[in-house]
Parts: sequence; C-alpha cells; structure tokens
Amino acid sequence: MFKVLLVEDEDMIRRGIRFSIDWLKYDCIVIEEGLNGQDGLQKICEYKPDIVITDINMPIMDGISMIREGLEQYTFSSIIISGYNEFQLAKQAIQLGVTEFLVKPLEDDQLIAALESAKAKVDLLRKYEIISNHPQEKEEIINSRFLEKETKTSKYVSKMIAYVQENYPKKISIHDLVEELDLSAYYLNQKFKADTSYTFNEFLNRYRIQKSIDLLKAGDGKVYTIAQDIGFSDYKYFISIFKKYAHGTPSKYLEYFGEKDM
Repeated sequence: MFKVLLVEDEDMIRRGIRFSIDWLKYDCIVIEEGLNGQDGLQKICEYKPDIVITDINMPIMDGISMIREGLEQYTFSSIIISGYNEFQLAKQAIQLGVTEFLVKPLEDDQLIAALESAKAKVDLLRKYEIISNHPQEKEEIINSRFLEKETKTSKYVSKMIAYVQENYPKKISIHDLVEELDLSAYYLNQKFKADTSYTFNEFLNRYRIQKSIDLLKAGDGKVYTIAQDIGFSDYKYFISIFKKYAHGTPSKYLEYFGEKDM
C-alpha cells in the first residue's frame, strides 16, 4: 500500500481532492494533510509518505520549496497541482523529478493516472533502496520476489482493511477480528496505526465518510438514507462524524462537487 500526503492551503479544495476517489481501490491511503508548505514539510519528515500531492502557491512555503527541502530528508514521489499552466513552474518541477504536473480544476481520471505514474516511480525507488541495502540479493530483487517481501503491507493490516471494505455498512469493530486473527485488539490497533497512521475506528469512520461522499456525488438517495446505508443508525452522529472528517456538511460537499462538474 502506498502512503499519500495531501498538501493544499485551501481547505475545501484539499478535502475535495481527498474525497474525490476511492484511494484504497488504487492501493493508496491518505495518511495526513498539510495546510501549507511548511506544515507539509514537517509531515513529510514525520510520516515519510511514498507520494506527496501538493499545490504550488501556498503561504509560508510554496510547493516547489517544500518538495526540494523534503527530498533532502527523505525520498518520495510527488504530484504538483497548480492553478496556472506556467512553463517556468513546470520546468522547476521537472528538475526536482516531480512525477506529474496537473492544472486545476483537477479531474478524477487525471489524478488516477498521476497516481499510477507516481506508484511506478515509488516501486523503482524502493527497488533501488533495497538493492543498495542487499547487494547480494540483486538478481532476486530484479525479479521482484524479494521486493514484494520487503515492502508488502502487513498481512494482518491487509485483512483488517479488506474486512472494513466488505462490512462497513454493518455494525463492526476491531474485536470482530480478534478471534479470526488470533491476536489481541491492542496489538492489532498498534499494527494498524503503524501501517496507516490511523486507529481501526478512525479508519472505519473515514472509509464510511468516503463512501457517503461517493453516494452524494452520484445522487444516490437522501442524506439520512445514505447515513444508514454506510453503517450509521444515528443520523445526528453521522453528521457529527461527517463534519469531523470532511470539515463541512453534506450539503457543502454537494455544492462543491456540483461546481466542479460545471
């Protein structure tokens, strides 16, 4: 699984990008969000993402400077989003090895294609790093078997994520997996947080909110029926969780995605 950091100073745009696609479908997880370049740089150093998606024009520190300084600390793939199709900015991005340079307004298929390119670059970076650390295994690494063993997401975390994807409309908790995986809830939560940056319950709620926004965008049902369809029996609780993770109301997101499609 590829860890993604989103850095964008405009809250609604950042949230719009976060909830625009089903990241898990593309073997990605958004581990954190940066509010500006300086905040993004701190989170690059703290969370060590595989892919950084960033705006260019931000207060305190711009996206180009953030990437440049971040690469001095840690290797990652990057996607730049700009409101301007400027050659000079694109040139600087290329010099930094940026995978994609996208221009707003951003379409979902553009983001998905850029993600695939960024993932391919991350795989190359991982392979190079492993070859450097295990020169005696070079041939096996080239054949990818060793690479998969070294970079694979924990099998327990993969099973937990799959469980959420299959059962999120139901009443579920991490305790449902304790007997199946023969591990304590505490250990599973620690392992899950290490791989995803979230506790199991945080991930479950975020995934449900992602699904609710997908349904809102598709125009599938009223808000209160959507809440029930994604596993919330209490409508008021759903609204509070939606505001917590989406930083807005369902109606605000309907307005945002409606404007985006125009």
